[in-house]
Amino acid sequence: MATRTRRYGGLSSARSAGRQAANSPAMKWLARAGFLARGIMYAVIGWIALQIAFGKSGQQADKNGALHTLSSTPFGAAALWLLVVGFFGMALWRLSEAVYGAPGAGGREAKARLGALARAVLYAVTGYGVLKYAIGMGAPQPSNQQSVDLTAALLRQPGGQALVVVAGLVLIGAGLAQAYQYWRMRFRKDMRLSQARARTRRIVEWLGRAGGVARGIVFVTAGAFLVMAAVRYQPRQAKGIDSSLRALAATPAGPWVLVLVAIGLIMFGAFSCCEARWRRV
Repeated sequence: MATRTRRYGGLSSARSAGRQAANSPAMKWLARAGFLARGIMYAVIGWIALQIAFGKSGQQADKNGALHTLSSTPFGAAALWLLVVGFFGMALWRLSEAVYGAPGAGGREAKARLGALARAVLYAVTGYGVLKYAIGMGAPQPSNQQSVDLTAALLRQPGGQALVVVAGLVLIGAGLAQAYQYWRMRFRKDMRLSQARARTRRIVEWLGRAGGVARGIVFVTAGAFLVMAAVRYQPRQAKGIDSSLRALAATPAGPWVLVLVAIGLIMFGAFSCCEARWRRV
């Protein structure tokens, strides 16, 4: 009985220590560094996309192109290591939410924890790719090739065509849901904007609304091409971020749709930097 009590007490102490670490100033600093890193990445991708719209860039409008662009600047090395710290920091913060739950209503529900775990894995993979690039082990694979390779691999599996269709529909649904939530400015509940001036608050809300809708459009476009690739059984129809953005320039409206979405991605990057300052973590 005493042994069982000691074990329970030790487990309880470990959990308590874990929660304290998850809520520590260091973890909050890492989370804010993560939002800053995400903001820089999206702003650079948006800038590349804007140049593509006017035929002034041959760079990939994705993570790969963003890393190449940042590394070519005078502060390139520092920027890359900031991204490494930020993305791994975001991964740790999301992992802590998966283990201990996020603050606020519904933060400890299974759905919220699974979402946090998925984001933790995504940011860890992104951070690892940036780390490899920063230490000279090569750039991450372009998003276009990643999409084609993954789609081809799935289509070769039994029932793979249905899986790709489902994945595309999920991506479309996620994009639409994100665009709707940002348009309705649902993000305000996670922000401490009451501490900001009224004008600053309006700017942050405007950035979040326009930027979130633009990001959602990119997801919807990529999902639509994924469904098309599955229906036609043509893996090369699948598109990453870069090809999805370039496809927007092929609409009847010409490059202006891409211009608007590119500006929106830059705005989302700016909004993410604002989250580094005002997000509740």
